[in-house]
Amino acid sequence: MGGGACFIRAPLGAASVLYCEVADALSCLMVNGAEELVSRVIRFRIQGCADIRFPLIMALPFCARHRGNYRTIAVKVVDGERRASYLIPATTEGTYGGQRGSFAEVKVYSLGLFAVVSCLKQEHFTVPRRGLSHKPPVDSRICLDYPPGSFTAPVLVQYTIQPLDAVLLAGVKMKSEAYRRVVSTSPLLCLAHPSSQPLRRPLTVTLPCPPNPDKKKDTRTQWRDMERLLPLTAAKPVMLNSSTQSSKENPAELLTVLGATHQQWIVPEGIAIRSHQNGLVSFDLMENFDRLLVVRLLSPLQSCHLTSLAEDLVDSTRRHLVTVVLQHHQGQPRVILVVVLPSRELSWELSRLQAGGDEATLETSPEICMQEGDQLVLRLCGNITCAGLRANEHGVLNERITFHSQRRNELLVHLTEVDPFGNYSSPHYKGVVVFYKATRGQAEWGGDKAAQLDVEHLGEPVCTLPLTLPKRIRSIRQPVTPRVTLSERTDSLPDSLLLWLSGELSEEEIGPLALSLRLRRSATQMVKLRAGDNLPGQAFRILTMWRRELPASQVQPKAPQLARCLARSGRPDLARELLLRQAATTVTLK
Repeated sequence: MGGGACFIRAPLGAASVLYCEVADALSCLMVNGAEELVSRVIRFRIQGCADIRFPLIMALPFCARHRGNYRTIAVKVVDGERRASYLIPATTEGTYGGQRGSFAEVKVYSLGLFAVVSCLKQEHFTVPRRGLSHKPPVDSRICLDYPPGSFTAPVLVQYTIQPLDAVLLAGVKMKSEAYRRVVSTSPLLCLAHPSSQPLRRPLTVTLPCPPNPDKKKDTRTQWRDMERLLPLTAAKPVMLNSSTQSSKENPAELLTVLGATHQQWIVPEGIAIRSHQNGLVSFDLMENFDRLLVVRLLSPLQSCHLTSLAEDLVDSTRRHLVTVVLQHHQGQPRVILVVVLPSRELSWELSRLQAGGDEATLETSPEICMQEGDQLVLRLCGNITCAGLRANEHGVLNERITFHSQRRNELLVHLTEVDPFGNYSSPHYKGVVVFYKATRGQAEWGGDKAAQLDVEHLGEPVCTLPLTLPKRIRSIRQPVTPRVTLSERTDSLPDSLLLWLSGELSEEEIGPLALSLRLRRSATQMVKLRAGDNLPGQAFRILTMWRRELPASQVQPKAPQLARCLARSGRPDLARELLLRQAATTVTLK
């Protein structure tokens, strides 16, 4: 069974009872920790009480823009009890449905929610009683040396390594003047030892912590100046912790070890730090820490600042600065595209949006700090609101934008005026769109959906952007009778009906429908380029393009035409539903 969202190989007969749907609205609940979503969220169910034979072979397409040696690809599974598990793909490249690309292929033994995530590599090894010296495959500079007799029995050790690059450190140093004394840090080492087996011999840890290349000159003079500044009283050991040692490569620099247990960072006492060549440092431990970090300093730093530094560094690995962009197309003034972009990619993305074809106006917000899985809630105020069924009576969109750093985060919003006679002194209707942030921790399960908090519980808005909507030109030369107006409204296809139909079409059904509507191939390709991965957006643009290109003098109703095209493209069920909804709209108008 294949589709645009995934491909499945299953026993004969499984296709008739296996139900698959896209559940991107739950993406905020599919990530935690340092995970990053790189695919759509798919839900699989079995219709009725049918039984199928496992395992199934599933291939989920994904797009990971940033991988690196420290990260890996896994398929995350959340079952009906909301328990999460991870599957390691047998392969991440292949050809499915005639397309070659990145696909995570796994064997499935149960159904539920599936998504591909990029996560830190979790490695493990066993320490025998005779000891072991282990170097992680992702970074051979790191070494964990367990001497003989470290444990009374063989012990399984799990660990992950989180790199802390210079750009991330530079951003953290801007938060506090005290942080400016930090030269560099080691990678963040997360260790998991069994609590039932305490260390009996000291564990030697070797980590890279590069010196400052600009500070290697005149080190003797700098060291004398620092000694002169240090207090000459008994307070000196308080400032210079016993786990802080000077670097042999540069005596003007100090080295400090920080450890965390149960998310609580401390500066442990009595740890001797040894400096080696090529920026390597080593130290011995006699107690278990969940996380370890080495900091290189220009001058001593108090313990409270060091622990705050470690917390800020960990938070910064999961935070992203983003910018909200509103795109208005002159050809479609009543439709705006809301895009949430990482600020580091803003220039390139703005150029790409401007090159979309039609002249477009872009509104950008100030930078907003967001984590993977955080959401932006939209609220429209003023004389502009949302068209169709996408907003409630308060102007709050039912669909929210969930931020994922490696996916395209966008929302197509259809606008209409609240008061057609408002803003009488302006050629435009005026309004604003207000954005509120809902953090990942505020997302909860609400049955099969993500429970959404009201705007009143989300605090202050994170940004506000202006909206304008050109007024319709009203002709007064030829009066229109009520009968003619009713005929035009009855024969036309409203945006709300096309929005519903757009959400019902899958990727493999959009192409045949465009051919049945006799749209030019170049036009449909341009639609896909502008709409990107947003399938409902692609379908809506194709349908509105077809509606716009119909001759103005044509008196044949549009709904039956569209219904015939749907039937020819293989969806007679949607054709019947379209006619029923159109008939209900006509009765309402009468």
